[in-house]
Amino acid sequence: MTSAATSSFAHITHPAPTSAERRAALLADPGFGRVFTDHMVTIRYNQAEGWHDARVEPRAPIPMDPASSVLHYAQEIFEGMKAYRTADGGAALFRPEENARRFQDSARRMAMAELPEDLFVEAVEQLIAIDRDWIPEGEGSLYLRPFMFATEVFLGVKPASEYLFVVLASPVGAYFKNKASAISVWISETYTRAALGGTGAAKCGGNYAASLLAQSEAIAHGCDQVVFLDAVERRWVEELGGMNVFFRMDDGSLQTPPLGGTILPGITRNSIITLARDQGITVREEPYSLDQWRADAASGRLREVFACGTAAVLTGIGTVRTSSGDFTIGNGAEGETTEQLRNALIGIQRGRTADPYGWVHPV
Repeated sequence: MTSAATSSFAHITHPAPTSAERRAALLADPGFGRVFTDHMVTIRYNQAEGWHDARVEPRAPIPMDPASSVLHYAQEIFEGMKAYRTADGGAALFRPEENARRFQDSARRMAMAELPEDLFVEAVEQLIAIDRDWIPEGEGSLYLRPFMFATEVFLGVKPASEYLFVVLASPVGAYFKNKASAISVWISETYTRAALGGTGAAKCGGNYAASLLAQSEAIAHGCDQVVFLDAVERRWVEELGGMNVFFRMDDGSLQTPPLGGTILPGITRNSIITLARDQGITVREEPYSLDQWRADAASGRLREVFACGTAAVLTGIGTVRTSSGDFTIGNGAEGETTEQLRNALIGIQRGRTADPYGWVHPV
């Protein structure tokens, strides 16, 4: 589903924006995903008009008919991205065109209208332009949540013909509350995240809803995150509840599970592969089993494990807990390669180091 797009945004400023004093107080410790900026972007779609009625407007509740098809058939997708304050005092996005393309891929898989790439990026830029003062100083960032859902009012199993695209912004600090240098994970041997032919490679809300029970199980076992195995053999490591995973071996190489329709193609994942290879690190995209993970941790062949994603950036994994016993990677702390790659990525994102890839998108 594609259509002609509008690039004319109506601007409706907030009648009572947050005061500078109140904003400063909120930015001092925003947490993650609890504080929101004053405005949002909305764009509507229907088959007759295509993408239209693009607006920058005050953030407010969205009126919805109880028969809106998203409430019954779950046609919904989203993205996660960040705006950063750069070293020169400006602001920048990181590879926003990749988010736009993945958003199109997700829409295609969910039989939804595809938002043009340039309109996606412009919508994000429009919101940053009006709420730029909400980007935190220091190590914080402005988390951006573009999402789209079916608004057609009907009860019937078919792709909807009307959609609403929205962009919200939330100033954030660290994703994990745990201040330890590495997180703990629980291996889910009961629940799976995705199967071949399913929606594992799409960033749709249903994938995350299906992961919540497993994540609750992880928390009940004292862990920060859940790790999912493949749905067929229940043997191969796939990804965490919302992050990709990498393994660093004693020869310095990295290994990560291959994409194949059941794993979300992370933009951070792709960036880490590029950075690592350019640093001379061998990266293999190959299956890795839970049994091998346990054996390699015990023998010392496995030196580091880290999770990565837009929200968490790079986070070391120190402890693995399973129904058949726990094990530790190295000394249980975050490793040198994890820190090295995280610093390289953050340096580019925040304009502290050169960007030879053209990843940084000034706004």
